[in-house]
Amino acid sequence: MKELIGKASDAQIAIYKEKHGEIFEVVIDDAVCYLKKPDRKTLSFASSVGDKDPMKFNEIMLDNCWVAGAEKIKTDDSYFFACIEKMEVLIQVKQAEIKKL
Repeated sequence: MKELIGKASDAQIAIYKEKHGEIFEVVIDDAVCYLKKPDRKTLSFASSVGDKDPMKFNEIMLDNCWVAGAEKIKTDDSYFFACIEKMEVLIQVKQAEIKKL
């Protein structure tokens, strides 16, 4: 098995988790990156810009969720598109229940 560009050690991943909470690993061919969930501020800003430029939404989300990894995921379009396709997992929300009392 070949080594992935941008691969973090278990110790590094533990540090990322301690600092950011949940961490997600995205592997694309020979490269890997680590992402955290976006906060409300990031989603708000990305959404406001994304109305005019949907691709900018994706760039903002990736930049703000980025923890570590292979820079080519940010710079090479084929890697970038593969990564953003998986990023919807980061913004899944919990289900809520409401009832009239």
